[in-house]
Amino acid sequence: MASKPGILTEWPWTWLGNFKYVVLAPFVGRSIQSLLNREDGSKIDIGYLIIFPFLLFRMLHNQIWISLSRYRTAKGDNRILDKTIEFDQVDRERNWDDQILLNGLLFYYGYMKLEQSHYLPIWRSDGIILTTLLHIGPVEFLYYWLHRALHHHFLYSRYHSHHHSSIVTEPITSVIHPFAEHIAYFLLFSIPLLTTVLTKTASIVSFGGYITYIDFMNNMGHCNFEIIPKWMFSTFPPLKYLMYTPSYHSLHHTQFRTNYSLFMPIYDYIYSTLDKSSDTLYEKSLERQGKSPDVVHLTHLTTPESIYHLRLGFASFASEPYTSKWYFWLMWPITLWSMMVTWIYGHTFTVERNVFKNLNLQTWAIPKYRVQYFMQWQRETINNLIEEAIMEADQKGIKVLSLGLLNQDEKLNNNGEVYIRRYPQIKVKLVDGSSLAVAVVLNSIPKGTTQVVLGGHLSKVANAIALALCQGGVKVMALREEEYKKLKSNLTTEAAINLLPSKTYNSKIWLVGDGLNEDEQLKAPKGTLFIPFSQFPPRKTRKDCFYFHTPAMITPKHFENVDSCENWLPRRVMSAWRMAGILHALEDWQEHECGNMMFDIEKVWKASLVHGFQPISVASASESKA
Repeated sequence: MASKPGILTEWPWTWLGNFKYVVLAPFVGRSIQSLLNREDGSKIDIGYLIIFPFLLFRMLHNQIWISLSRYRTAKGDNRILDKTIEFDQVDRERNWDDQILLNGLLFYYGYMKLEQSHYLPIWRSDGIILTTLLHIGPVEFLYYWLHRALHHHFLYSRYHSHHHSSIVTEPITSVIHPFAEHIAYFLLFSIPLLTTVLTKTASIVSFGGYITYIDFMNNMGHCNFEIIPKWMFSTFPPLKYLMYTPSYHSLHHTQFRTNYSLFMPIYDYIYSTLDKSSDTLYEKSLERQGKSPDVVHLTHLTTPESIYHLRLGFASFASEPYTSKWYFWLMWPITLWSMMVTWIYGHTFTVERNVFKNLNLQTWAIPKYRVQYFMQWQRETINNLIEEAIMEADQKGIKVLSLGLLNQDEKLNNNGEVYIRRYPQIKVKLVDGSSLAVAVVLNSIPKGTTQVVLGGHLSKVANAIALALCQGGVKVMALREEEYKKLKSNLTTEAAINLLPSKTYNSKIWLVGDGLNEDEQLKAPKGTLFIPFSQFPPRKTRKDCFYFHTPAMITPKHFENVDSCENWLPRRVMSAWRMAGILHALEDWQEHECGNMMFDIEKVWKASLVHGFQPISVASASESKA
């Protein structure tokens, strides 16, 4: 929002929320009806019919730019600004599609009011030439002066400051403006469109091509990495007056009073508003190499729909805890396509880049879904992918690699021990995060608890939790007989006194892992607190009970570039397994944490607090879910 919002700041359909797309329904329906009701042999008005598909194409075009930009930002190559993007920017820019809806409404309205817009030809050379000339002349010239006017304190505070709230721009920052400002831009960009329509030189290519050109240049100019190769300007020197670069426009967002031009810097040269550091920043950005990370967290995809939740997917989805949306089924063609891409690509890819203190952090993802980890015939492939990632990290000099989700499954690779045995000389330290996960669970149990129920599939974490509680005098009641026997065999005689088979279910503190079924949950008394010790949260079947987060902590405020949620966790909350790798590097621990290896739980817990990570209280977790 602008610092002093002016009139017509809000979009007229804001109150509709996610149902705002219905504003197009009458027009789309009418265009389809025109096709169905046409008389036999009558000509089809292609231009009218493709307005809606063209709007969808524009959304896809913008999304491709968003994903590309976020991927390149994660890699770090050719990065322009080092400042970070946070959740407030994602929230401010989540309505980027409003301008496409506005354009769609105005296109449909123009078609109904202007008879000359009916039955446009596919191609007309004179219309394309006229559109080009009108853009170079009136549009670029008028935009330059409109832009300068918007930087006058009166208009800036009421309108344009909303756009400039984003210092580090993403492609879609280009269209984040108040409603009134978009009206002004549409009137400006409609000059070539209306002129060609009224002179009967318009064509589908001139219309679609011009709007696609605007979208392309807008998105390119606002991505935070340099993309234009130097040879283009060397081959044709005048090009620097006719096409801007991402670094050129980035200076406008940091300096404010320079580089006002739309896409052609020529007017900044003419009116002496060119930033003198434009060429220097452009060359530095081209030469800039991404910093090699110190710590890598290796995760994987969870469900086919989780591709939308990744930071590389839909920014608004990624900024919220992952939940399946009802409308995802409408997107099954894209979901299927993404599954094919991950299958064909078959290589670990970079998802996210963060900075904490003096550490550069990256998250890599294995292109496999959760269900594939339980398929016997997929295990060798998955292990090979994990092994490749470990060797790549070792070659790059990365200090620590933490294994997330099922990449450390005991049945898959014994918590990563397989790789240590195979490559005993590797320098990168492998961390499964079990010690911190145990510490988080133990410190999530309300003080004064004297007994807990432990259920779900046993794991390295579950065994360590049971041992710590029994040694501390807390009664641990195993939910299943076979689990009781396994746990007892791993405990000392003194600790085993506090391990009991569960005969009653009076305890309201349940520590649960994978495999906890619905019948078992129904045995818990009303008001039970379920605390997971597993990587994945249990399926919630009780509305009268509370389900705590999987082991995680709140990140410090100075943890940079946090604009997405880690799977189902709330904003700025990080899983213990991911945190463990960061702590390992900060403390410069030289041991692997794999196989049966466990660190001192109290030592790991204190280290997390020292470095600013905060435990999640039951009260704060309740507020985040409210």
